[in-house]
Amino acid sequence: MIYLDSAATTFQKPPAVSRAVRGAMASMTSPGRGTYGPAARASRTLLACREEAAALFQVAQPERVVLTFNATHGLNIAVKSLVKPGASVLLSGYEHNAVTRPLAAIPGVQVEVVRAPLFCPGLFLEELERCLTPQVDVMICTHVSNVFGYVLPMEEIAALCRRRGVALIVDASQSAGVLPVRLEDWGAAFVAMPGHKGLYGPQGTGLLLCRELGEPLLAGGTGSLSRQPDMPDFLPDRLEAGTHNVPGAAGLLEGLRFLRRRGIRPLFRHETALISQAAKGLSRLPRVQVYWAGEKGCQGGVLSFRVAGRDPGWVADRLGQQGIAVRAGLHCAPLAHATGGTEATGTVRMSVSAFNTEREVERFLGAMGKLG
Repeated sequence: MIYLDSAATTFQKPPAVSRAVRGAMASMTSPGRGTYGPAARASRTLLACREEAAALFQVAQPERVVLTFNATHGLNIAVKSLVKPGASVLLSGYEHNAVTRPLAAIPGVQVEVVRAPLFCPGLFLEELERCLTPQVDVMICTHVSNVFGYVLPMEEIAALCRRRGVALIVDASQSAGVLPVRLEDWGAAFVAMPGHKGLYGPQGTGLLLCRELGEPLLAGGTGSLSRQPDMPDFLPDRLEAGTHNVPGAAGLLEGLRFLRRRGIRPLFRHETALISQAAKGLSRLPRVQVYWAGEKGCQGGVLSFRVAGRDPGWVADRLGQQGIAVRAGLHCAPLAHATGGTEATGTVRMSVSAFNTEREVERFLGAMGKLG
């Protein structure tokens, strides 16, 4: 199989990830619940995972790296910590349902969207500056669109939010592992990311980087302050109720170590080279519309396209029959499709990882060329 759906989940992982998961299942129990060997090993593994993430993502203290089930879990914590009933929230125009649905559940929230064309970061910043009025309480922004691969100018966005005194939540689901993510430089209140995409960890893992204390989404046991009726007032315990996914954290740790060895920038160059190869090849095919930034340098390892007269689901099914895995539809981000003008049909999306090759992209283009 040629796997081109890493924007959903990276399928190929470093071999050390699965070994770590199996090893944790065989040798670890719950952290913070005992001092005996298996519990102590679990505690050390979780601490090592936090420390590795803190070093990679510029977090001042490892305890500010909160372990979550996925990015959605982290974004729900962040949104419900900062967005109160009646608040005014500004969105980038590319947000996932993991942002828009939690907002819809909060009474009276006023949502405004930054309206700017796809792959035009300069115009986006001009419109953002206009929209960041004193009435805005929180800005929520994806770093990279999961539909179009559009890399938003996060450094400038964060600087504008700091100057205007607006709290910032960043969804780094598509950028963590391929672009620099800098909690302290950005001054973001929270940055959420999954473990199972660009960090090459198992499904059911994620990280929430915290400059704010945050409000618990769940309440329960933490192994600390057990006589206290409410959740602890310190991180990470305040946001981590219940037993941890220790095998998942062990695998995530190995994914983070893989990134440190390979380097973020080389991985980004590898992915963007493959996307450029795919976009150029698709552009030569009749009836294919490609959503590509060209040489602007503001697109990551995600590429959307449509075939005139064909439903995206049909295209994905035909490719699947030839052993090529892509995704079709709205990709859980209808707001992004509204911004990009593809809300009526959705798109076919291909996305790459460290394990894809130029030869695989050529085979994908060959299969596309044979579609009826």
